[in-house]
Amino acid sequence: MTRTYDAIVAGAGLAGLSAARDLMTAGLDVVVLEARARAGGRVEQATTHDGRLVQLGGEVIGDFHTYYRELVAELGLTIGPSFPDLPGQSTWLMQDGRWLGEDMPWMSAHEHAVYERLDREFATLARTVDPEDPWSHPNALALDQMSFGEWLRREGASPQVIRALEVRSFALGDAAINRRSLLAELRQDSKAGGHGFYDYDVWENLKVLEGSATVALRMAEQLDYRIRYSTPIEEIAINAHVSSVRSVNGEVLLGRHVVCAIPAGPLRDIRISGVSKERLAALHRLQHSPTVKYVPVYPTSFWEENGQNGTGYFESTLLGGTWVQADGIFSALVPVDRLGAFQALPSHRRSEVFRAELVSAYGPEAGEPESEYIRNWAGGPWTQGYSQSWRPGELTSIGPLHGSHEPPFWIVGSDQWVSGYMEGAVCTGRQAAAAIVNY
Repeated sequence: MTRTYDAIVAGAGLAGLSAARDLMTAGLDVVVLEARARAGGRVEQATTHDGRLVQLGGEVIGDFHTYYRELVAELGLTIGPSFPDLPGQSTWLMQDGRWLGEDMPWMSAHEHAVYERLDREFATLARTVDPEDPWSHPNALALDQMSFGEWLRREGASPQVIRALEVRSFALGDAAINRRSLLAELRQDSKAGGHGFYDYDVWENLKVLEGSATVALRMAEQLDYRIRYSTPIEEIAINAHVSSVRSVNGEVLLGRHVVCAIPAGPLRDIRISGVSKERLAALHRLQHSPTVKYVPVYPTSFWEENGQNGTGYFESTLLGGTWVQADGIFSALVPVDRLGAFQALPSHRRSEVFRAELVSAYGPEAGEPESEYIRNWAGGPWTQGYSQSWRPGELTSIGPLHGSHEPPFWIVGSDQWVSGYMEGAVCTGRQAAAAIVNY
């Protein structure tokens, strides 16, 4: 007799693992299908020759990321401070020189005043948006169709203020401010409490001391044989009674529920039937901001001797900026607007260019890492991107279908949350598992 699982989970990233672990704990018969030969999705780590863990994907969280923090505690792992509390000054590598200091030291007092005014106005407007239901805002359509950059200029942002926010976006690996929905930006800030423009102290002040990828690996250990690796999916057929999932090798698995934790890009490559056209159209509209992550490893945090804290903002390089991942380890992202220049470089020259940029920011020692890692999350077939990105008009085009389900088809993942992030993966995964248990 053919086995029918209680739930088939597609994808062993944080969302899929979180859902599968809770389903297993509740006594349900669950199987996880993962295209890669490893668990973790967009969290991954390596170990240096001296035993330091290096995070190659998702890395930091904020105080308000409660689902993620609760999971970390359940797994017996530890949360501690990340880079914003490190001593020293930030580094601004601008077209007209290098500056050290916090809060854009290259701007005038008047420009700072304009920036701070807009920051307050943005926070006030954000607090009018319900992050769980932004579509209910009376001006939702207008706010969504307007770009973040357009709003800034309408409210009197000077060219230097625009420049400051663009440079800050580059450091995050984000799309340019003219290609980001204002409503999406407001929704993100509202979820964090309405503090204003993106702030590392709010969104990125904590990390798992044992490594963020260890969270996924610990869950994978608990799920054990229930995870089938190197098993890409080509078809999902949803049925009210028993659904089926077909892998690329032709194997068909049956399940009463299907939990889909596959990122937006790869999900478009899978044939899905038995769900509404509206649901599929909403899924296929989601998009990622493609990003490359670069991680150089040094013997020590040498930049501290120069009064630098390792947080950098780079205006016209390939790298968008830096932050300190751990002692002697930088993290850096190539933002989407510079990805073409990165891809045009011969692969053997990319590290050379990155090192030269770091030398400009941190001095000659930055050109001599002990080891270095490059992860092209944009080019990976099982991710096709890194963090969620909302173009003007897209949030209201998808509407309340975003983050919703069509049981027995359950959609989870960072893509289904407010703005991506590991919190969104864990939150949606655990919420879906709870709903299935009580279905």
